[in-house]
Amino acid sequence: MTAARPDRPSGTQPAQPQREHDRSAPVHPLDDVLPGEARVFEAAQESLAGRRRGARGLWPFLGPAFVAAVAYVDPGNFATNMAGGAQFGYLLLWVILMANLMGMVVQSMSAKLGIATGMNLPEVCRERFSRRTSVALWLQAEVIAMATDLAEFIGAAIGLNILFGIPLFPAALITSAAAFAILALQARGFRRLEAVIAAFIGVIVVAFAAQVFLADPDPAQVAQGFIPGFEGSESVLLAVGILGATVMPHVIYLHSALTQHRVVGASDEEKRRIFRFELVDVVIAMGIAGIVNMSMLVIAAAVFHENGLTEVGGDLAEVADQLGVHLGHHADILFGIALLASGLSSSSVGTLAGQVVMQGFIRRRIPLFLRRAITMAPALVIIAVGIDPSRALVLSQVALSFGIPFALIPLLLFCRDRSLMGSLVNRRATTVAAVVIAVLIIGLNAFLLEQTLL
Repeated sequence: MTAARPDRPSGTQPAQPQREHDRSAPVHPLDDVLPGEARVFEAAQESLAGRRRGARGLWPFLGPAFVAAVAYVDPGNFATNMAGGAQFGYLLLWVILMANLMGMVVQSMSAKLGIATGMNLPEVCRERFSRRTSVALWLQAEVIAMATDLAEFIGAAIGLNILFGIPLFPAALITSAAAFAILALQARGFRRLEAVIAAFIGVIVVAFAAQVFLADPDPAQVAQGFIPGFEGSESVLLAVGILGATVMPHVIYLHSALTQHRVVGASDEEKRRIFRFELVDVVIAMGIAGIVNMSMLVIAAAVFHENGLTEVGGDLAEVADQLGVHLGHHADILFGIALLASGLSSSSVGTLAGQVVMQGFIRRRIPLFLRRAITMAPALVIIAVGIDPSRALVLSQVALSFGIPFALIPLLLFCRDRSLMGSLVNRRATTVAAVVIAVLIIGLNAFLLEQTLL
């Protein structure tokens, strides 16, 4: 997504050559979707000019990665991490760490594409690929958007059920109303939406920090979990599930849009500086997401695995119930709050990503509220007909695995193209690392897909 490019303050230099006639230039199609704020633009210009340093210099650039990082702590992650800790204790902590490092590389490349080109990934695909290919990519991305919303919407509904005992269908309707309210924040500027998303992440962090304290895990065993290893084929399969859920295709599209017009560099040097700021944003946001995921597994290991409850994890309602039984102190409520915050924030972000996909691939937009209504319809149907919501969560993750190559491979191709990326083109080492990550993620998702469906 992009923040709008507000008129530059009097007396400042243009942020890019085209900006010399900003007042008469046409507005970018996404500007009215994600309006920006002039004060953020001014503060960013001061940071680039060296007049703001340290935390003050970084502040205008923080936000995009936090929005993208929501996908790394969505309800699907809750299920895989809890199952991993319940079945194998601390064994797979190293997998979460590795998965998070992979995510940092991919998300930083997506952010870099937006900074270097002024376009998001779907727009670059439309420019570089044929019309037929762009339409095909758009169609698969729309299916992925629905699968994404399915997992996140159901997760939020389960969270409401845990907290208030509301049946799933009414809980789903309440979730839809809350998501509409979150999306309405865009009318007041995208910075406010970023702040709300960051607050949701903060709620998740606090909830799991409290549960880790209550679970009181053994530090020595936690440390051993970072030593790579497996225990049988089942642990390998679960590790594949954790890795396969790492990179979500919709946030690969989204992150490039979040940075494409937020702060625009007038020169190669400014673009490099902007990217360095955004890289810090990625490291902080993804680092927090990684800590949250590790906390989930640690809690499950300490509470479930050590008490012989190795089958707990797949059903999130059962997870909450057992946490309340074994930890007390309203641990089930804390889990429900975290799950609700995850579902609401990730669902809203998924809707924004869907808008980027449609505008980018085929130059079409529909009102965000209409898109939200369309993408949440499958979740409402599934809940209404009584399909097991936890099973639906798993199947949605399988569907998402189909979409990863269609986002990740074009990103790799574009980021290594010097004619497109200019001074921000990938270094050879970065390209090699990214190719290894892509092959690993795609291969493991294919393996997970085979094991799930056969």
